[in-house]
Amino acid sequence: MASIVVLAVCLDPLLPGTQAPVWRSAGYFFIPAGSIQEAINHFKAGDFDLVLLGQEISAESRERLTFLIRATGSLVPVVCIAGAQSHHNSFADATFGQETSELLAGMGELLKSKSIRRGAAR
Repeated sequence: MASIVVLAVCLDPLLPGTQAPVWRSAGYFFIPAGSIQEAINHFKAGDFDLVLLGQEISAESRERLTFLIRATGSLVPVVCIAGAQSHHNSFADATFGQETSELLAGMGELLKSKSIRRGAAR
């Protein structure tokens, strides 16, 4: 199984370390970014299958980063993690709850649908 490379923009420095084993066992390898600027630098230098935006990032910063990603011409899916009071972010490709199994399942379905659309467009 090929790994899916995720740019995980998360301001909580403990989250990537605690979730890494679960993500790896599901076929995901993530590159953590602790700030918007770090995320931009990683995105410019890397090749990602998906960008994941943590719930603690402000809606303005999420939207700004998504806009910058789209301005490069990239079609990489952008996913937001919803907190208890959050709602769908219209600028993102999807918004999922923070429960790990829900998040992984949702990202898998999104990536599968994106690859089907790309294949049909050829």
